[in-house]
Parts: sequence; structure tokens; C-alpha cells
Amino acid sequence: MYEILVRPCGDYATNCYIVKHELGDIVIDPGKGALSFIKENSNKVLAILNTHGHHDHIWDNKLVAQEFNAPLYTPKDDIFMLKNPFYGFLPSDDIAIAVEDKEELVFNGLKFTFHHFAGHTPGCSMIEFDDVYFSGDFLFERSIGRWDFEFSNADDMVNSLEKAKNLKDDFYLLPGHGNQTKVSLEKPHFDSWIRYIKQC
Repeated sequence: MYEILVRPCGDYATNCYIVKHELGDIVIDPGKGALSFIKENSNKVLAILNTHGHHDHIWDNKLVAQEFNAPLYTPKDDIFMLKNPFYGFLPSDDIAIAVEDKEELVFNGLKFTFHHFAGHTPGCSMIEFDDVYFSGDFLFERSIGRWDFEFSNADDMVNSLEKAKNLKDDFYLLPGHGNQTKVSLEKPHFDSWIRYIKQC
């Protein structure tokens, strides 16, 4: 059995998740200040997973990796974003292991699958675990990720939303910000978002 813990971290209330299991834990998107939350709730981190490379999701990558001697996995097209020291975080591109679309990672029997949904960032991904998608900044409750940032791409976002129509309806979405939702509740809005993006 497992449980999923969450705490909003940093200035942007970025959700850091811990998948807790008796054999060890998986950390997803350790933002600014996440290390203290993780230390309070885990003594064995098996791995750190990033949904994408924006600074508010990767700020404590290096700190958590050093504290627990844990490997770090990041979508390959976003690893370059882990090296920029402008924001003040410790660069972690030197320790990041590149993950491909549809790549499966298994830790003590816990399987996580990365699904590439570019647009918000070049490597933006959702991470599938059991009946959950950790959706990062691609899908939120009644919203989607922005496509007007540096390295974002509106055409890629449209293509990703079209692709997302094939997601499993009964899966939960655990986003990078805000409340959890379900795929079945968000799919009806995809076409409206696609039209809106094309009109911008």
C-alpha cells in the first residue's frame, strides 16, 4: 500500500508530492523549501522526478538528492533549464538523468511512466502512477499551463491537448498548483482551450 502526501512550496505554491511506500518513497517536483517537508515525512527517498524544468518545480532538486543520495530524473528536453543559476537555485543539470517519452521507471516495484506533453516547456510531461497522473503545469483544475513563457510553444500546446483526449477518463490529475481533479472533468474543456489558443 502507498499514500500520497502533498505540500505547496515556495512563492508560487508549487505542489511537491511524496509517494510513500513501506519500501521507500518517491519525490515529485521538489520546489523551494521542499526539503524540510520531505525530511519531515521520509527517511528513504528512492528517486526524485521532475514533471518539467521550471525553477519553482526543481528548486530543491540538488538539496534533496544530496540529503538522501537519491537519483534525479528529468524530461530530456528540459534538462537545460536545470542549469540556469539566475534564480538562485543550485543547478542540478549535472546530476539529472534524461527521461524519454513513454519511458517507464520502476523503484522497488513502484512503476512511474513519463508522458510527454510539450507546450508549457519543451519537455513538459505528466507522470503516470497507478490511477494517477502527476500533471505538473500541463493540466490543472479547469485550466491548463501557460504557453506564452520563454521556451513555451502554442502549437505544441494545441498538439498536446489533442493528444490528451486519449488520456484515461477515470484517472486522477494531481497538478503542479492547486487542487486535484479528474481527467473526465477536464476533457470537456480541451476543445475550448484549443480554439482559444489558436485565436491568440
